[in-house]
Order: sequence, then C-alpha cells, then structure tokens
Amino acid sequence: RRILVVPELPKTRSGKIMRRLLRDVAENRTVGDATTLADSSVMDLISAGLAKPSAADED
Repeated sequence: RRILVVPELPKTRSGKIMRRLLRDVAENRTVGDATTLADSSVMDLISAGLAKPSAADED
C-alpha cells in the first residue's frame, strides 16, 4: 500500500469526491468518465504522483 498526499481530491461541481476515479488510478485502470469534475487537472496530478517512485520503493 502507498499513501499519496495530494493538494486536492477530484470533486464534482457540487463538491462530492469521485471515489470511483481514485479507485481507477490506484488499481492502474483507465480512468473512467471525468466530465463532471470541477477541475480535471487534479486527476493528472494524482496520476503523476503515483508514477513517481516512493521512498519505500527505493529500499
């Protein structure tokens, strides 16, 4: 397991967290429909953060 601290979570325009998208990224699946996100760039930041090797991976 990895914990990734991010500045923002993917939320809809009404403020609900899109857990389905987080699950897709965590399980290395193609991210589903993200058209309802208030800020779609958040998913790019999260995906980029997961792509970086963590300190635990280097040991």
